[in-house]
Formats: sequence, structure tokens, C-alpha cells
Amino acid sequence: MRTKSTGKKKINIITLGCSKNVYDSEVLMGQLKASGKEVVHEDEGDVVVINTCGFIDNAKEESINTILEYVEAKKRGEVEQVFVTGCLSERYKPDLVREIPDVDQYFGTRDLPVLLKHLGADYRHELVGERLTTTPRHYAYLKISEGCDRPCSFCAIPLMRGKHVSTPIEKLVEEARKLAAKGTRELILIAQDLTYYGLDIYKKRALAELLKELVKVEGIEWIRLHYAFPAGFPEDVLEVIKNEPKVCNYIDIPLQHINSDLLKSMKRGTTHEKTNALLEKFRRKVPGMAIRTTLIVGYPGETEERFQELKEWVREQRFDRLGCFTYSHEENTSAYGLVDDVPQEVKEARVEEIMELQSQISWEKNQEKIGRIFRCIFDRKEGEYFVGRTEFDSPDVDNTVLVPAENTYVSIGEFADVKIVSAEEFDLYGELV
Repeated sequence: MRTKSTGKKKINIITLGCSKNVYDSEVLMGQLKASGKEVVHEDEGDVVVINTCGFIDNAKEESINTILEYVEAKKRGEVEQVFVTGCLSERYKPDLVREIPDVDQYFGTRDLPVLLKHLGADYRHELVGERLTTTPRHYAYLKISEGCDRPCSFCAIPLMRGKHVSTPIEKLVEEARKLAAKGTRELILIAQDLTYYGLDIYKKRALAELLKELVKVEGIEWIRLHYAFPAGFPEDVLEVIKNEPKVCNYIDIPLQHINSDLLKSMKRGTTHEKTNALLEKFRRKVPGMAIRTTLIVGYPGETEERFQELKEWVREQRFDRLGCFTYSHEENTSAYGLVDDVPQEVKEARVEEIMELQSQISWEKNQEKIGRIFRCIFDRKEGEYFVGRTEFDSPDVDNTVLVPAENTYVSIGEFADVKIVSAEEFDLYGELV
């Protein structure tokens, strides 16, 4: 048993869920450090703060299990206090207080100043961009807005994150400058919906204007776009992607499904035909752009016929990157009033079918890269290989480029040209040029 610490307490931040949670944890850590606190990320500490995810069943289960794990550690005397924050806490605080009362305090997604006060720290408004990044130094997430105004029937994010609030361009540029000064080379722009950026504060979609300012930041060499909404996509963004070398020819646009009836039920504001027209426009205006998407299978009313329409569409579109998830029936969403009529085993079988198809598509696309040279950034050394990425790949979710470490040296966080010599479904093997 660890004895109670009499000196300076170490605060351990645990991050669960998406990149937006990673960003929030980094802001929290930056605030704590500015108040003179000793803070670590997913290490040992006297005080534990768990930043939870409450998006879908699997994420909620992981968050609850993590809370229970640290509550037991507290009972054993291994930690002194356990605090819980983030989306799960925002959404289910009364239930959590009742079911897991041994947590010292629960906080929501907008309770940062109150959480800091409980940790003996002051919230400082002037700390724009002063984050303790938990990613490798050479890339960082840049959250350009909070919340979401979209009405998607299956999504609980607005319940947990609130309405859409854009961060002003000048603050984001200042944050990017501070990150670049610390060695960040790649910015990954995140939001619940990038394309909605600016509507609240500038009364227009301003993502293109933001990108034009961010490319001026010295030291930043790649800017990557994550989580764009298909309906109302601002076409001036495509012009910036095409014309600005720093903006990667890459976009993450979760399309969710293709059957028009299901898209209507999902409240996505688009149809099969409109989605295809948008994808055709992407490929025409930005030749060679890598398109990443995510899909939901097993949504209420997804018959076998509608699933086959989705599968055939994936075969036709040949997405560069694709993820697929089973539908999760979430209370207080508008889809919760529908009958969850697709059995879980059918949902899981459909995910496997889609991913098996995508695996073959990815393999074929990767074979076409053999013999070509790509500029890559290197994230880490793993076993016998240096692990890098092309501009068409985001960290943790996309393909990797593997260069043998024997008789070769690559600086982590640096760029190098790599000639691809062989390829698998999700990995490219290359040699330095």
C-alpha cells in the first residue's frame, strides 16, 4: 500500500475517446502546469483525473471500467483521489454519482475552471495555446471549434458538447505559432464539423480563410483536415487544398451511409445522388486527393437490400481510407424512438463484410504505389522499422510506411523521401531515396 503523500502531489491525466478529448486533456495539463502542479499523462500519480468518452456503447463501457479500476486503486491506497470529467460525466452525471459514489467529484465537458479549482489550480484565460501535448512533438491536434449544431439522429455529441462555438482565427494562429515553436511540423485540424467553422462568429463558413492564415505559420509543413460534414460543404476549401502545398491532399468526411431513405432518417441533409456528386467534385477539383470516410451499419431500417446498396457503393467509390462501425442505440437521440431492428450479430457481420471489401481495395491501391516516391514524416521506431506516413495518412488511423532500420537512420519527426518497394493491405514498405 502506498502511504499518503505529504509533499507535492502528482496529478495523472487519463484520456479516453477521440482526438478532441486528447486536446482537452492537453489544455487541462497546460493549465495545471501553469499553476505549478506536477502533472503526468497516463502514468502514476497521487491524484487521477479520467477524461471519459460517452459516445457509443463500447466507449462508455471502457470509460466505466477505467473509473472502476481507479476507484479500486483508491480503496487499496494506491491513489488518494479520483476525479472524472469529459463526455460520459457530462451525459450521465446523476447516474454515475449514484452508481459509483466513491469518485471524489464528477465534472462535465464545460467545467474546466471548476475542475481546476478542485485540483488547487487557477484557470488562466491568457494561456492561449499553452498545452502540454501528449502526441509526439512533431504533430499536434488543433481544435478549431467546440460542440455541434447538426441534428444527426444517431449522435449524442450535442448532448455532451453543446452548441457549435468557433474559436477566432487569430487565437488559432497564435496557438499554431506556439506549437511550431516547440517543434510541431504537422497540424491536424479537428472539430465535430470543420465545415461549420465561422458561421457563429463571422456569419459565414470561414474554414478556407483559417487555412490561408495557418499556412503562413513558419515551421508548420502539413495541415490535415479531419471530420468534415457533407451537406453544405464549402467549395472554396477545395481550392485551398489544391493550391496550398502545406494543406495535405486529404480529407476525413464521415458519410455514414448511402441509402437515401436511411440518410433522411439519419437527418444528414443529403442523398445518394448528392453524395456521389460531392465525391466527384472532390476528385475533379483536387486530383489525387485521399478521401477517408466512416460508415455506420445496422441503423434502424437497414434491410439486407439497403446494406447491399451500401456495399456496392463502397466497391464503386474505392475510398482511400475507410472505417466502419455498428449502430449504437443512444438514449435521448431522435433515432432512439426507432426500433433497433438489426440484430447485433448481423451488425457485426456487416462490419466484417465492409472491412473485408475495403481491405481488398486498399491492397489494390497500395500495389499501384510500388515504384513511386513519397515524401514521408516519421513518427517512431518500432522493432526493426522506422514508421512513417505520407501526406495521405493520418496518425493512428491510416496506413504506415515502413523503412528497415538496419543500415538506415531516420530522424523521428523529420521528413524524408521514400521509394515504395512492396505493399500490403495497410502497410507500405520502402527505402530512403
